[in-house]
Amino acid sequence: MGNVYAEITLKNVGDLILVEKGHLNEKSAREVVVNAVVDTGAHTLVIGENVREKLGLEVRGEDWVRLADGSRADVKKVAPVEVHWKNRMMTCQPVLLPGTNEVLLGAIPLEDMDLIVDPKREELTGRHGDKPLHRL
Repeated sequence: MGNVYAEITLKNVGDLILVEKGHLNEKSAREVVVNAVVDTGAHTLVIGENVREKLGLEVRGEDWVRLADGSRADVKKVAPVEVHWKNRMMTCQPVLLPGTNEVLLGAIPLEDMDLIVDPKREELTGRHGDKPLHRL
């Protein structure tokens, strides 16, 4: 199976809160549409500096991750984003990986939105059909 990509929209949660409170015009809320690599080996959402800048996300902390090749990389955690794929949405705190321009859509966002990779068609699909599963 080759790489699977999914078009997702990322939205700055801080901006969305300001819109809700009437402090920011809805059109001013920062968002970006990206073609993300669906990476079931990645833990969460991984972004590069280019996406962080477009969304205006502040750095909120530091951590480290183990990469696919077994090496360790220091990363930064940034302010939360809403992740949208078709009719599904979840919120998470992305990891900023230095030196990458790709966005990786990892296991936690996939699970939260009830999504799986269809290996035969090499595409992202709903685990339980087209409607998201709502868990309590």
